[in-house]
Amino acid sequence: MTQPLGLTLGDPAGIGPEICARLLARTDLPERPLVLGDPLVLARAAEQAGLSLRIDTLETPAQAPEPGSVGVIAAGPEAAAVAIGQVSRRAGEAAYAAIHCGIDLCLSGWLSGLVTAPIHKEAFAAAQVPYLGHTEMLADLSGESDVAMMLANRDIRTVLTSIHVPLSRAVEMVTREAVLRTIRHAHRGARALGVATPRVAVAGLNPHAGEGGLFGDEDAREIAPAIDAARREGIDASGPWPGDTVFMAARTGEFDIVVAQYHDQGLIPVKYLGLADGVNVTLGLPFIRTSPDHGTAFNIAGKGMADPASLLAAFRMALQLRDQGVD
Repeated sequence: MTQPLGLTLGDPAGIGPEICARLLARTDLPERPLVLGDPLVLARAAEQAGLSLRIDTLETPAQAPEPGSVGVIAAGPEAAAVAIGQVSRRAGEAAYAAIHCGIDLCLSGWLSGLVTAPIHKEAFAAAQVPYLGHTEMLADLSGESDVAMMLANRDIRTVLTSIHVPLSRAVEMVTREAVLRTIRHAHRGARALGVATPRVAVAGLNPHAGEGGLFGDEDAREIAPAIDAARREGIDASGPWPGDTVFMAARTGEFDIVVAQYHDQGLIPVKYLGLADGVNVTLGLPFIRTSPDHGTAFNIAGKGMADPASLLAAFRMALQLRDQGVD
């Protein structure tokens, strides 16, 4: 029996509950996920968006919701009273609790994966959550140290060598071992999305990929040996390519996926092309995890304006990864 996906509501002060309500209200979904979070937060978001959503609060994931209803596991503190559009400790606690519940249900076999609505890192900090974001929390609580972030949309896919660290630290993290691990993740991630023999382009760290050492030696010293090692493993990896042109080459079909060396190098091209179909996938976990490629958007939270397109894309990608299997 295929287990359902879980859906966390994200920060209750942001647009997460609204985009979740809009997703759940659709009639064209092949199945509905199990929602994790405060059912009153979901009900408030549905009302604000003018949606009719029947909510069935479940005691355990073994229960089936009433026909036509959305099943919700009430994970974490009540959060319907948090001020919308503002950072708060309670909002951070609620978001954290829902994710923690989802991880536990995945590891215990009740869920096949998680689709997570956006959290706010300052709210996590206010709640003294010891993680910078989803990726770090998912990795630690799942017992997996070797994970990577993949961003994907209709045009390009990218996997990051480093994520939420200062740029000075990101440069230090570009080692041949780290780059090789990321190339492996990129290869597996592209295969999981249906690319039989992925062509992995590896972006350089420095301008013009170092320009023969004129602009730094990391590209030749760390990145090139990692590419050679990946090729010896049978991975079609190439580079290092200049970071300012490699994504254009990928977009026109020369490559299937790009390894970026730091957060903004990989995320700016994806987000520039639009957030509507951007999806974040965490690679290396023992279960599937996807999320929309945007944040909490406090400026429009509670106004009934949030677009669920990226969350819908994340849900559909999670279904795709689950139903075809991830190697």
